Amino acid sequence: MIGGDARTLLRFLRGHPRRGSHAERLQAFYGPQARHYDAFRERLLPGRRALIELLAVPAGARVVELGGGTGRNLGFFGARLAELEQFDLVDLCPALLEQARIRTARLPNVHLVEADATTYRPAHPVDCVYFSYSLTMIPDWRAALDNALAMLRPGGTLGSVDFYVSEPRPGPGLVRHGRLIRWFWPRWFAHAGVHLNPAHLRYLRSRLPDHELLERRTAIPYLPGLSAPYYLYVGRLPCPA
Repeated sequence: MIGGDARTLLRFLRGHPRRGSHAERLQAFYGPQARHYDAFRERLLPGRRALIELLAVPAGARVVELGGGTGRNLGFFGARLAELEQFDLVDLCPALLEQARIRTARLPNVHLVEADATTYRPAHPVDCVYFSYSLTMIPDWRAALDNALAMLRPGGTLGSVDFYVSEPRPGPGLVRHGRLIRWFWPRWFAHAGVHLNPAHLRYLRSRLPDHELLERRTAIPYLPGLSAPYYLYVGRLPCPA
């Protein structure tokens, strides 16, 4: 694990590439660390199991994960995964999808799709769409959220778990982060192509007012004494009256 961590940290120190298309930058950044991707991020990305439990996806459902990477989150569904009608795992990075291909070789209801989260549409409306630490990596994140909502059936569920920082003056009942937190974490994560933006949560809450929101903190590997804010959000699309 130490060797894998070292490769991942070295890639982080070098930073996210600034040239090429979004897909090319993802491949250049994640390609060299793809085999070690999950081991390092197991400690870095909390709340994924909790999000999938909050989604409460029923048997027979159609589910889409936008920015699904290596497919690690499939394991959090447990036995429920085999009961889903179809699961589309969408990602733009071939190196990460190759790891997902190995993981899902014996899962006939899981379809891997190399596509952009802002434009991909399944053949049929789905019951659930979610983002797991991917929304902060999508340049046109509003288009990705609008696209996710457009593929949902009435009454469907949209979920997201991700790092974030609050607005300077968040709404009633929301956590307010201090100035140092709002300055430090966006700059630290941006080096790896992860862009924390208070507008993400504001947009999610405005598009689906019927939602559940949890705001939490997590320790960051190799940064002793520091904790980064993250949220879990589950919103429901209204059914026609």
